Amino acid sequence: MENFAIKPIVPATSLRTLAYEALKSAITNMDIYGQAGDVRLDERGLSQTLGVSRTPIREALTVLEQEGFVRNEPRRGVFVVKKTRKEIVEMIQAWAALESMAARLACTHASDEDLACMRRMFPEFFEGRPSDHLDEYSEANIRFHQKIISLGQSEVIKDMCSNLLMHVRGIRNQALRQGDRASKSIEEHIQIIEALEARDAVRAERLVRDHGLGLAAHVEQYGAHLD
Repeated sequence: MENFAIKPIVPATSLRTLAYEALKSAITNMDIYGQAGDVRLDERGLSQTLGVSRTPIREALTVLEQEGFVRNEPRRGVFVVKKTRKEIVEMIQAWAALESMAARLACTHASDEDLACMRRMFPEFFEGRPSDHLDEYSEANIRFHQKIISLGQSEVIKDMCSNLLMHVRGIRNQALRQGDRASKSIEEHIQIIEALEARDAVRAERLVRDHGLGLAAHVEQYGAHLD
């Protein structure tokens, strides 16, 4: 299970809950579109890694299946769900709508310090070309969009985005390595930071929305391998 980083858990009141949280975190943060083929989850291996019996693992996987993170195939096992190109485009469009509203809200609700620190938090956007440090930029890219969601201070938007993150994260990382997406992304991020610093809600909302829809168009163009 390459790129599947997971930490052991300490037994507590509900092992199923702890197993669920550990597995969801690991799935959300893995690069599922950066590797070919299916990503299979092994119950026995997960049980040993987490230090619990297979029962809470199985129960946690059932919940994750209900939420659409994994699928259970009889006699084959449990696999992380991958989306088709059409599904991913629709998820990016939904993310763009949610994140653009978060950006608008941030201009009203975020503190001066929160907005002022955006430049300090993301030096990767201002230092050299993204191709020179693509791995670091890819991670900063995801943190940047998560930060905008956080600055909006809307728990509903945060919750709705959490289930989109695993797919949007993987596609964003992959897209940065295709065409001129990385350079274009840098320019758009800087413009978004400037709009947030100016508390220009209308411009910030528009820039974030257009940035997301640009990614959707990119996936439409380069995502044939997803079908």
